[in-house]
Amino acid sequence: MQYWKRLGVLQTNPIPLFGDSWRILFRTMSNKKFAEYIYNLYPQERVVGSYNFSVPTLFLRDPEIIKQIGIKDFEHFVDHAPLIDPEADPLWSRNLLSLSGDKWREMRRLLSPTFTSSKIKSIYLTIEEAARNFVTYFKEKQEEGIIELEVKDLFTRFTNDIIATTAFGIQVDSLRESNNTFYLMGKKMTDVTGFSNIFRFFMGQIFPKLAKACGIRIIDAKSAEYFAKVIDDTLKQREKNNIKRQDMIDGLLEGRKKQASTNSKGNQITNLDITAQAFIFFFGGFETIATVMSFGAYELAINKYVQDKLREEIKANVSSDGKVSYETLQEMKYMDMVVSEILIKWPPFPITDRICTKPYTIKALDKNSNDIPILLHQKLQIPTSAIQNDPKYFPNPEKFDPERFSEENVKNIVPYSYLPFGIGPRICIGNRLSLTEVKLMFFYLLLNCEIVPVQKTITPPILTKDLFVSIKGGTWLGIKYLK
Repeated sequence: MQYWKRLGVLQTNPIPLFGDSWRILFRTMSNKKFAEYIYNLYPQERVVGSYNFSVPTLFLRDPEIIKQIGIKDFEHFVDHAPLIDPEADPLWSRNLLSLSGDKWREMRRLLSPTFTSSKIKSIYLTIEEAARNFVTYFKEKQEEGIIELEVKDLFTRFTNDIIATTAFGIQVDSLRESNNTFYLMGKKMTDVTGFSNIFRFFMGQIFPKLAKACGIRIIDAKSAEYFAKVIDDTLKQREKNNIKRQDMIDGLLEGRKKQASTNSKGNQITNLDITAQAFIFFFGGFETIATVMSFGAYELAINKYVQDKLREEIKANVSSDGKVSYETLQEMKYMDMVVSEILIKWPPFPITDRICTKPYTIKALDKNSNDIPILLHQKLQIPTSAIQNDPKYFPNPEKFDPERFSEENVKNIVPYSYLPFGIGPRICIGNRLSLTEVKLMFFYLLLNCEIVPVQKTITPPILTKDLFVSIKGGTWLGIKYLK
């Protein structure tokens, strides 16, 4: 518990066995508040020493160091820290987020073509149809006036349907069929709330052998079995009937065929590998995008002038048939500013990490500081939300201000202080798709509806003490269809 102190690094005040992690494990702080707490301990320092239980972990505060580690010296920090023993949870350990080294490089190479602009454009109409179908639901209920609802639940149903069709090749309507199996299993699989779920995450990291012996997994066993069967059935159907859908599964099937035709000696893609990638697509696209949408709706509801200005841009860009093209959506400047500001204030992952894969040294800035050796397998954390809410980089961070991203102001943003999707080669592979989903949702929602605060809207929001960022008691808002 004095590891960093001995190296001349200012550190937290950890307690035996639990280090600093007790604050999250026992839910005295949310993940977001925890990141901000450590980040703000020593405002003048480039790094802060902390302890994930008894494991020394270095918090990175300086965007320049983050650039160095995430991009320039990436080969020393290729991997994320493992969350579970691979044998204890093979579905989790085989997904792109968890893979390491050459296995990660190969899977990233195979998946990258699926997330290019041209591929997203090819499935754009599917996403757009889901967004329009979503708004039709409110049109059907327009006689009810303002519909008061918990929007996080609402948006998870939208993201669920997108994932169902683009990653699993099936059609569901989770608004009208609220208890469909696909949605319920997905919700269960991505649930990281409460002490027991937080405990699972920590056990897998700190005591992997014990977690394995106790049968602790990241992914719920029933959900894993269900989605594995869905993928298996989908693969059989596509191969039998030669079905092509231009989606993630197709990309991996093509990669498997190329491996077979070239007699590749690399790791052959199995059905389990494909299921694992579909799962991480679900994990990344179900909860996190819904989180961004729900906080975005919240900010638009309490900042009416921003909502009105965005609606005006939407009306100016809607075509005569009431739709918007992919190209037009990407060119909408104020829409991009609003979504960027949502991601500044409410990044879905408050902390990301890297693990040292080759010994490294963070060089001292001057004679008054020390070099910091980073050992093999040592963990580094990047407190995304804390950096993005630091007035040093983004003045008046409590204010929802899309003008930060105007053409005039965006050039003043310090490089690598804006990190909602991560950094470098391990940046979120689905970031373009995520942004397209969020923009389409707000385009059609604001074109047809007004978002308003209601009595149950909590201002300012009180956050839960869970791993993901969410509002205590739910994000309650009203949606009124504009006739």
